[in-house]
Amino acid sequence: MQKLCSSLLALLILLHCCFAQSPRKKNFTVTGYYAGNTTAIDSFEVDKLTHLIFSFCHLDGNRLSLGRATDTIILQKMVSLRQKNPSLKILVSLGGWGGCMTCSPVFSNAEGREEFVRSTKELLELFDINGIDLDWEYPAIEGYPGHAYSPNDKANFTELIKILRKTLGKKYEISFAAGGFKQFIDESVDWKEVMPKVDRVNLMSYDLIGGYSTVTGHHTALYSNAVQSSSTDNGVKLLLSKGVPANKIVIGAAFYARLFNVTDSSNNGLNQPGSFYRGVSYKNLYDTINAANGFTQYRDAIAQAPYAFNPERKLFATYDDSISVKMKTKYAVRKKLNGIMFWQLMDDKFSNGLLNVINSSMRSKE
Repeated sequence: MQKLCSSLLALLILLHCCFAQSPRKKNFTVTGYYAGNTTAIDSFEVDKLTHLIFSFCHLDGNRLSLGRATDTIILQKMVSLRQKNPSLKILVSLGGWGGCMTCSPVFSNAEGREEFVRSTKELLELFDINGIDLDWEYPAIEGYPGHAYSPNDKANFTELIKILRKTLGKKYEISFAAGGFKQFIDESVDWKEVMPKVDRVNLMSYDLIGGYSTVTGHHTALYSNAVQSSSTDNGVKLLLSKGVPANKIVIGAAFYARLFNVTDSSNNGLNQPGSFYRGVSYKNLYDTINAANGFTQYRDAIAQAPYAFNPERKLFATYDDSISVKMKTKYAVRKKLNGIMFWQLMDDKFSNGLLNVINSSMRSKE
């Protein structure tokens, strides 16, 4: 009897320890966009994702289309990952930066919208996909240089969402990517009409200082500072002010850095005139911005954003790191948001990367 009691006590202690490790927050989504090749996807820890989004489909006339023959192979491979993670949901995304050249004219009329929606349902059924993500950059305001846009895009986007939901029903998920800056939030979307029809909005709280910026800053800051108002927190507050439910907001993390050439070394290159130089994947980041290469790393305590500077080459780097991603994840949990997403999985390490930081942060009680 004494041995039995001891065994039961040991089992209870073990169970307590297991449950004390803070399991995944209920209904908290972790979404990764993927624009990689057919083989690398097998090496990532997809069990730590709730959603994986194929990036990108495009328009062929009025129809949703896979652009290359290899896209079919990649998409099939992504769907097969459910064998590793049965609860993983696979979505396809339309557009991306530079990938929505004809979105404005196609979605400007009922015929174009209806044909697009029919083709979307066909593709989802063909590949056994869980839904669609719209990444139109941007309705109603200027986006990619030379792409058409019109004030009517806002209403047309609403109509597109309505017919998508009506046609796809409750079986499929609908999400869309939203610019994290004020002009998009104010002018591109009729939030009160759109949000009841979609599952979530993926707030692109990165590229806030983008490739066309002429002054440096934090491209993926968590909070605003005295110089830069654009931030994750600012975007969330703007969405909430539009009546967007917190539990439908997903914030974004950047799995890449942006490097800028600057003309002035003041303030270690931060908030200085500059021009975009190139991007660097997180998996290669510290091979680039290290002391041996002349970089010193800094952190803005107000924006909660890391940055680095090489004064000799006058190179400024802005990025997310393990600390800022941990803080973003905890912010999303604390604010009871829908979750966190990132661009993109191919930029992460195969193990012990930023996806792992997200996973451990949302489980931690700290």
